[in-house]
Amino acid sequence: MATEFHNLQQLRQSASLATRVFIQRDYSEGTVCRFQSKFPPELDTRIERCLLEETVKTLNTFYVEAEKIGGQSYLEGCLACATAYFVFFCMETKYEKI
Repeated sequence: MATEFHNLQQLRQSASLATRVFIQRDYSEGTVCRFQSKFPPELDTRIERCLLEETVKTLNTFYVEAEKIGGQSYLEGCLACATAYFVFFCMETKYEKI
């Protein structure tokens, strides 16, 4: 893999030209955390469509895995109720880990 060096002045200039781009949530399957793979026009010259679609697909896969309900999620919920949610000061939830 080749190492690229950038001029600091060029990086500052490109950062000042940066615009915010928002990837919208997808509520077509309810309120689960999921993002649309629709390509924003602001990214036309900055990133390839297939790369953005693959990234959004990967993120959506992580969210599906994080929101699965199982034994660990059930135990976390029970511990949270029993300790008035103080347990979350001591541990990360399954959702946060994923």
